[in-house]
Amino acid sequence: MPETTPIASDDAAALQLAELTAQAMYSRDAAIKLIGVRLVSVRPGHSLMTMIVRPDMVNGHHICHGGYLFTLADTAFAYACNSYNRNTVASACHIDFLTPAREGELLEAECVERSLAGRTGVYDTTIRNSERKVIALFRGKSYRISGEVIAGLEAEEKRPASASPPESEVEGNPQ
Repeated sequence: MPETTPIASDDAAALQLAELTAQAMYSRDAAIKLIGVRLVSVRPGHSLMTMIVRPDMVNGHHICHGGYLFTLADTAFAYACNSYNRNTVASACHIDFLTPAREGELLEAECVERSLAGRTGVYDTTIRNSERKVIALFRGKSYRISGEVIAGLEAEEKRPASASPPESEVEGNPQ
């Protein structure tokens, strides 16, 4: 009889980890809350975020300031590359602005992992408007640093179920 692997349960666990990690990041991310970025979905190596272009986000040409577009794309990148609960930061990124985003438009930033090897990754984020027109293309390169987004989770996964938590563990500490 062929041996089967529990892929579905592994996928479900990975999805749950990505969602918990994103929730933890979002709860601490004051910058994106300030500009109204919303997390729509996340899964390992992927995220989808939205933002409405407000009147205070337009520049002297009455189009969305490029810095807000960059922030939206960079945020989608951050949530995708941290979805494994490993502290990961940008090592480089680039954005191409293709067409203006206008006041009142709902923008969607979708980030997809293209490569993940060792401590480095490459991620592409596409920003679209509600008509699905591509506004900007962003490529981010990631670098994994030490630690976890949700501290202690790795230690809990490695600890036998019967073992008690280490005495140095501080309950509720986000770091």
